[in-house]
Amino acid sequence: MSSTDVDQQIEIWKMKRLIKSLSLARGGTSMISLVMPPKDQISIMNNTLTNEYGTASNIKSRVNRLSVLSAITSAQQCLKHYSRVPPKGLVVYCGTILTDEGKEKKVSIHFEPFKPINTSLYLCDNKFHVEALQELLDNDSSFGFIIIDGNGCLYGRVTGNTREIITQFTVDLPKKHGRGGQSAQRFGRIREEKRHHYLRKVAETATQVFISNNRVNETGIILAGSAEFKNDLMKSDLFDPRMRAKVINIVDVSYGGVNGFDQAISLSQECLSNVKLVQETKLIEKLFDEISLDTGKYSYGIMDTLKALDMGAVETLIVWESLDVNRVILNGPDGIEVERFFSPAQEADRSNYVDKETGAELEVKEKMPMLEWLTEIYKEKGAALEFVTDRSTVGSQFVKGFGGMGGLLRYKMDVAMLEGDDNDMYYDDDEEIVDNDDDDYFF
Repeated sequence: MSSTDVDQQIEIWKMKRLIKSLSLARGGTSMISLVMPPKDQISIMNNTLTNEYGTASNIKSRVNRLSVLSAITSAQQCLKHYSRVPPKGLVVYCGTILTDEGKEKKVSIHFEPFKPINTSLYLCDNKFHVEALQELLDNDSSFGFIIIDGNGCLYGRVTGNTREIITQFTVDLPKKHGRGGQSAQRFGRIREEKRHHYLRKVAETATQVFISNNRVNETGIILAGSAEFKNDLMKSDLFDPRMRAKVINIVDVSYGGVNGFDQAISLSQECLSNVKLVQETKLIEKLFDEISLDTGKYSYGIMDTLKALDMGAVETLIVWESLDVNRVILNGPDGIEVERFFSPAQEADRSNYVDKETGAELEVKEKMPMLEWLTEIYKEKGAALEFVTDRSTVGSQFVKGFGGMGGLLRYKMDVAMLEGDDNDMYYDDDEEIVDNDDDDYFF
């Protein structure tokens, strides 16, 4: 996976965390959700907020009035950071929420989403509305279609529930005939030459349509057609090997053109829905293969994998996207900082905050989710970061049997022999890992 793909995957993971936090947040009636597509104007939204401020000034309840006015003011302050709407749109969430302890907390978030957003929204409610962000995640994968037959070729793209025809062209190929004599070989040769030129044009156009910056833009490619052209294209040296590696399905359709495109989409539904699952399954199976063959080029479990990561030995870091572990920095004896990684149960156990030699209580200096910390440091450690789910059989096995964290190493090494204080890692790999929906807010 390219660095661009990894960066986008991390942006998607951060968006999932944000959506989860926002959707769990509850407050009064002063939680503002504001979404602006790229075509909108900041000045128009500022006018809308000014009018809303005037309307809110008439709210009878003093508490509600001040709360709504404060949220609108926060939204106006957020818009001051922008002279125009960013190229991919703008999302703003402002308001006062209630924490788990029942205390009020002001929230003010503004950002440009990781991909263009087409929704326009302004709501003041007792919750944040994240439907537009969720839709971005649902539609994050795009698939290229090449519909080819003896009459022409169509190139299309499917993203979520949106179908797009990129380009198409027709061709007039000579048909087979029953002429004999000396002309038979000449006609046959002309026919094969024109078929070859047609395949060349199909392959070259596919490269222009689906490849930019030396990489394939689509998650997968589907070849479809009513004749053998699709198979000939797949086997041809004219077809770019980067796209051949992305082909996830070859289907027979009864038509060419737009009708064939629609039929190919219908026949590829299962394939399209499972492509991400297939990719992460292959990645986890690669780790399992290294373990079963005992190549030494692997690590699993949080402690061993972090040791290998710190050594710069991890080439691909594989982590369960819902792994609930916090990285905690404690002030140890003589002012020395101590790094710990705690599950929620271990974090609640006060004995983990006591120095074992002196019995002194250790003070928490810093705490953050381990996954968030990994997204910040994986590049400086020279690793690629891959998030996986537990929806597949191997994914579930990876989470329950291997601690939800592992690594493919650059070279053979015995991770267990690495020097390090095992007490730096309190997390118990045998402990059952549960996806707790009651996570803290990560604002």
